Amino acid sequence: MTRALAATGAATLGLLAAIGRLAIFVGQTLSHLVRPPFYMREFGHALVQIGYFSLPVVGLTALFTGGALALQIYAGGSRFDAQAVVPQIVAIGMVRELGPVLVGLMIAARVTSSIAAEIATMKVTEQIDALVTLSTNPMKYLTLPRVLAATLVMPVLVGIGDVIGIMGGFLVGTERLGFNAAAYLQNTADFLTRLDIVSSLAKGAVFGFIAALMGCYYGMQSDRGAMGVGRATKTSVVAAAVLILAANFLLTEAFFSA
Repeated sequence: MTRALAATGAATLGLLAAIGRLAIFVGQTLSHLVRPPFYMREFGHALVQIGYFSLPVVGLTALFTGGALALQIYAGGSRFDAQAVVPQIVAIGMVRELGPVLVGLMIAARVTSSIAAEIATMKVTEQIDALVTLSTNPMKYLTLPRVLAATLVMPVLVGIGDVIGIMGGFLVGTERLGFNAAAYLQNTADFLTRLDIVSSLAKGAVFGFIAALMGCYYGMQSDRGAMGVGRATKTSVVAAAVLILAANFLLTEAFFSA
C-alpha cells in the first residue's frame, strides 16, 4: 500500500512539475511579445514555412475529407429519406469541427515535428549555446517568431481548408450524387452562420499556438544525442495532437454549449 501511494504521489508531483515548466515557458514566450528586439526575418521565414508550404497537405486533406463526408452523409441519410441534408451537414461538419481539427493535426504532424527536430538539433550541436554567447535570447530568436507565425497563419489555413472541404463535398454531391449545383451552394450559404465561421478561425489560432509551442518546448527540453532529438520530436507531436483535441472540446463547449 505504501509503495502504491508513493508511486501515485511521485507521478502526481511529476505531472505538476511538467505543467509548471510548460506554464513558465508559455509565460516567457508571451512576455517577449512586448520587449524588443524583434527578429522580423525569422518571423517571415516562419510564416512561409508554416503557412505557404503547408497549403498542399491542407488542401488535399480537406478536399478528400469533404468528399468522403458527403458520401457518408448521403448513405446514412438515405436510410431515413433525408438525402437532401448533405450540403448543410457537410458545411457545418467541415467548418465547425473537421476543418479546424484536421488542419491542426496536419500542422502538428508537419510543423511541430519540424520545429522540435530543428531546435533539438541546434541544442545538441550547441548552436543555442552559441546564440547565448552572442547575447541573443534563444526564446526571442527561436520560439517567439515560430509561435507568433503559427498563431497568425493558422486561421488562414483553416479558412482555406474549410472552403476546399466544402468544395470537395460540392464536387461529390453534384458529380456523383446528382445534386443541383446552384441549390447545393445556396443551401450551404444559408445554413452557415457567423458564429460557425468565427469559431472555426478562433480554433485555428489556438491550434496553431499549441502546435508551434509544443515543438519549441520539447525542442528546448531535448536531451543530448540522436535519441534525444528523436524523443523530443515524437513527444512534441503526441503532446500537440492531444492538446489540440482537448482544446477543440473546450472551445466547442464555449462556443456552442447554449
